[in-house]
This record gives sequence, C-alpha cells and structure tokens, in this order.
Amino acid sequence: MISGNELWDMSVTEDLEEIYMLKAGKVWTFPDLPDNVCEAVKITVSKYAEKTALVSDEGRAYSYQEFLECCEEFAAYLYGKIGICQGSHVGVMMHNTPEYCITYYALIRLGAIMVCLPGKYKQDEVLSLAKQSDMEYLICEDEYAGWFQKDYHLNQIVCVKYTEHADGYRALYETWETRERDLEELEDLPSGKPDADAMLLFTSGTTSMSKGVLLKNYQIMHAIETYRRILQVTEKEVSVIATPIYHITGLVALLGLFLSSGGMLYLHKLFDAARVVREARKYGFTFLHASPTVFHLLLQEGEHTPELPNLVTLVCGSSYMPQEKLRRLHRWLPNSKFHTVYGLTETSSPAAIFPEDAAGSKRIGSSGRPIPGMMFKIVDDEQRELSCGEVGEIAVRGCNVVTAYYRQQTDSLKDGWLYTGDVGYFDEDSYLYVVDRKKNMINRGGEKIWCYDVENELTAIGGILDAAVVGLTDEMYGEVPAALVELKKGCGLTEEEIRQYLRGRIAKYKIPVKILAVESIPQTANGKPDKRKMREMLKEIMEDSKS
Repeated sequence: MISGNELWDMSVTEDLEEIYMLKAGKVWTFPDLPDNVCEAVKITVSKYAEKTALVSDEGRAYSYQEFLECCEEFAAYLYGKIGICQGSHVGVMMHNTPEYCITYYALIRLGAIMVCLPGKYKQDEVLSLAKQSDMEYLICEDEYAGWFQKDYHLNQIVCVKYTEHADGYRALYETWETRERDLEELEDLPSGKPDADAMLLFTSGTTSMSKGVLLKNYQIMHAIETYRRILQVTEKEVSVIATPIYHITGLVALLGLFLSSGGMLYLHKLFDAARVVREARKYGFTFLHASPTVFHLLLQEGEHTPELPNLVTLVCGSSYMPQEKLRRLHRWLPNSKFHTVYGLTETSSPAAIFPEDAAGSKRIGSSGRPIPGMMFKIVDDEQRELSCGEVGEIAVRGCNVVTAYYRQQTDSLKDGWLYTGDVGYFDEDSYLYVVDRKKNMINRGGEKIWCYDVENELTAIGGILDAAVVGLTDEMYGEVPAALVELKKGCGLTEEEIRQYLRGRIAKYKIPVKILAVESIPQTANGKPDKRKMREMLKEIMEDSKS
C-alpha cells in the first residue's frame, strides 16, 4: 500500500491532518478549507473583486465581484421563485458559458445537487441518465428544453434565453427577475456543508452502463486544494475551457481551481484547436488542462508555429498520453512543464500527479505519484495486494474518492476501496505506471498484450500522428491485436512497412494482424478513443477481405 501523504514536500503536506467525515469515516485532508466552491469564491472576491474571472465565448468579461453577485441573485431566484432548495436534484444542460458557471455556483449556494447532463449525448441517452438521477428540475438552454417536455415529468424547466445587445454580447438573465425579499431570505440560508452532496456526474461508456458518481463538497474542495498546491496555481494564471465543461476536469480541475485561486478563464463554446493556439498567443495563456485528444489536435495546429512563451503548465488526464506526443510537445514548448494526471470522475479528478516535467523525465510514461490524502494498492484477480513492480488492478481510497454510486450497487467499491478497472504498477520510487484498461487487455493464446505498449511504438514511427490498438476475436488464438493509425498528410507508409518497423521493436505476437490507416481515430462523446467502434470497423474490413 502506498500513501500519498508521505511522498510530497512540506509545501504541499504541511498542515495535512486526519478528520472524520460522515459515511467516509476518517480521511486525510487540509484543515480550514472553504465548505464549498461558492464559499471559496467569496474568499477570492475579498482579494480580487475587480479582477476578471471569466470571459465568455463572445468576449464579455465578468469580474469576480460581478460573478458572485450573479450567483447570489440567481440562487435567490431559484429558491424564492422556483422552489429549489437543499437536496433538490437539478439537471443542468448548457454549453461552456458564464451562465453554466453561475448556475453551478448558485446551486451549491443553495445546497442543491447539480446533475451534470452531457450535451454531446443524444436525446434518448440524456433522458436515460436523467431518469437514473431522480432529477426534479432542469436548467437548460432553449434547444434542449423540448427534449424533456413530452416524456419526462419535472417540477419546472428554467430556460436560459439570450438576447443580443448593442455592444455585441448576450445578456445575462434577461428572462427573470430577483426580488429583494428573495435576496434577504437567501442571506439567512446556509450554503452546502462540507459533507453534503454537491453534484452528480456520470461515468463514460454506454448509457446503460454509466454509473452515477455523487460527489460531496469536501471531496471537491480537497481535489481543488491539491491541484493548487502541487501545480502552484496562483491568481496570475490564465487558461481556457475549450472542451465540455460538464466533465470533472472542467468543473473541478479548471473552473473550481481557477475561481478559488483568482485566475482568469476564457470559455469557448466549441473546441477549435486553431482558435486555442491563436488565443493562447494573443491572451497569454499560462495553463492548459486537457485530454490527450485535445493535445493531439493542438500539436497538429501549433507545433510548426513559434512557441508560446507564457504557456508554462500543461496538465493531461482522461486517458493515456503516448510518450512520443509528450516529446513533440516538449520540442514545440520547451519552457513548459507537462504534468500527467491519473484520475477518474470517482476521484473528483486527481488521484496521482506527476510532480515535475514528465516530458523531460527518465520516468516519461508514468502518471505520477499518489496525491496527499490518497492511498493506492495494486491487486491481483483475487484482490490480493501485489509487490512493487508487479502488474495488477489499481485500487484507490482517500479523501476525494466517491463513497458510493448513486442508487447502484457494484463490486467496484468495497471496504472503502475503489477498484478502478485500470491495470498498472508502481516503481521503487512510488511512481505509478498505468498499463491499460483491464477490459482492453488482449489475451493472444495465453500471451498478454497491453494496447498502450503497442500504441507507444506505433506513434514513435515517423509519419504516424496517432494510433489505437484493439483486440479482435480469433479462432486459433482467442484474440489478436489490430490497429488504426492516423498518418501525416502526404505520408506514404504502407501496412507492411509499419509491421517491418515493429518487428525490430516488439515481440512478434504483439504485432497487429491488421493495420488500417484512417483520417482520424474514432472518439466517444467524452473525447476518448472509441474502441467499440474501432473493433466494428476492423472486424468488418477483415471479414470483407476474406469474402
């Protein structure tokens, strides 16, 4: 068992202490944290009231003072006019807008539970998740309201409507008014307590398999404070939320972190890699937290342009980042530090963080060390703990780990431990290496093949921008590996040439039986490689070749 409490210097763990939390029992955390994100932003306002907190997609800036006032006014409206109160389940479905941010903080102010509905999903998928969540109210943009009006019964739908102003930005809250009496009543209303439920998010995967992750305020605040200390985030930071804000990364690792630290965030309604690179240069972005897919697209747009001198902190979670992409980022942005993060929705974002620059480290490929307040162990199929260097399933427990899934029993949570379904190992210095998802491991006639290993070798080949490996059913071996590769424009690499390179790098049984060049690797709605779709594509092509 490895404890994150023992792995960081005093600047990170100086005041760490063990406290008791209802349901979770004793946890290690930082004392004197704000009760919730809304209380945290009040502290920020006391220091940086006139400083810009958010800039909308259209360029409308909101100071910290203005943002807090909007949150209070909207909370008063939701409480006084709509009836939303402590414990209410409230769905939220909007794009990356200040209104989304204000809604989130207003609900936390009321002690309500925000149900984070994924805007990239289709109507039936969203309705399925809504039913799982026991959602009573909905706050959404006009385009989504009709989804719920026919077959889903709610207490009320609050629509966010926008109107154009002469100065070019969309007005905030043109459709409702806050009464003075509502504001007065709000003053006497306590905000969400540390051990109160705060938001309900859903794990990625098929809708039927998605689990509701119900996070509490203290888990969110511990995650935010951990990021702030380890990554040394200050009020000088400037960043962007360019991918869907409803993910744990958007809500905790960017919005929560920045508004608690006094930083400045740009909100992009839709992701556009060229725009991010352009505005990073124009506005001096200092910090960027994104998925491997986003960094891949940013590299395509920017690596042949001048470096971005202000962009010194890069953070990557969500899924595995190939080593060659790290090296390419380092060549483009030599002054930046790249911090890989291992985390899940169930860990309120971070579970392990790489403390220094992963791209220039001898430990490139590691996901870092367990954060303070977190314990790890590596276990075999019978959940027996393994030794250093042995590969097995990653299990975690700690302050920011979910205590239960919403209305769902699962073997993943047992005796306070979350069994993640990820496979990895620790080295002698307590650095975590994630090998693959357990379900993605390919068993070729008894030989284990980890997709990440083969993907690393493929992306190291000049001319290959991206690669993904999956297992296909095989009559003789049970499973065999197959790959999709994304080639650089004009690259004439053939399947046999790629295979020939791999023969000198990896064991013969690991070499994909089929390597298919595609324009882009299929992605899920959550921005991860869609391995189910890849298997279908490759299976169909291989069956066609036999007929």
